[in-house]
Amino acid sequence: MDECSRPITPIYRSQTFHHHQSLRYHRQLYSYTCTSLAHNYTQLAAMGIDVYYAPPSPPSRVVLLTAKALGVEVNPHIVDLMKGEHMTPEYLKMNPQHTVPTIVDDGVSLAESRAIIIYLTEKYGKSDAYYPKDLRKRALVNQRLYFDAGTLFQRFIDLYYPTFFGGAPFDEEKKKKLDEAFGFLEQFLSDNKCVAGDSYTLADIAVVVTVSTAEVVGYDVSKYPKVAAWLSKAKTSLPGYEVNQKGVEAFKGMVDFLAKKQ
Repeated sequence: MDECSRPITPIYRSQTFHHHQSLRYHRQLYSYTCTSLAHNYTQLAAMGIDVYYAPPSPPSRVVLLTAKALGVEVNPHIVDLMKGEHMTPEYLKMNPQHTVPTIVDDGVSLAESRAIIIYLTEKYGKSDAYYPKDLRKRALVNQRLYFDAGTLFQRFIDLYYPTFFGGAPFDEEKKKKLDEAFGFLEQFLSDNKCVAGDSYTLADIAVVVTVSTAEVVGYDVSKYPKVAAWLSKAKTSLPGYEVNQKGVEAFKGMVDFLAKKQ
């Protein structure tokens, strides 16, 4: 078993899900999704870090998966976007951007999923496995995180969200841009066993959420052999992956529901 496929023992965005995208959700679907997933995340609950999230949201899953991988206990709070809970004075005080996820830890509020996972790892990680202290290694992790947030995930949003949530026609030019981003990732994984080196880091956590979400809505990941092999291993060896899988299924259910309504 190579290093990237070996599970790391728990060592006790960002892009965010914007409210205007959620306004197209059907209340019935959203309520169902929240209810069906709430139980799965309560196993993480404890006194401590409050995490405000929406179950289908990829950036929310990045934070939940990081917490699980680190062995960090959190208090999960589902934000009902359809009820406007992200626009209440209380929520806006925590996060003026009115996005999810948001965390509150020891009186400190923080938004943007990639910023959150770095914070959690820096504060609660018992080693530097997921976010190396070595400057060069950390720089590579940062580069891959920015690549995911600004290129891979952004191009996924650009292609699919107008279709899923607005009924827009499929845009082949945007598909080419997403293909290009996956080509970049294929090259990264040709040079390394994992996204930013030869063992799992925060970069793998962020990217696996994006890639698994793309796969579940029909993007052909198999065109990229290195990406497909890495994803397959991550599903069984990345600590806490089941947290992401539940959200992936919720995202797929949401997309299927909306497709029937269009």
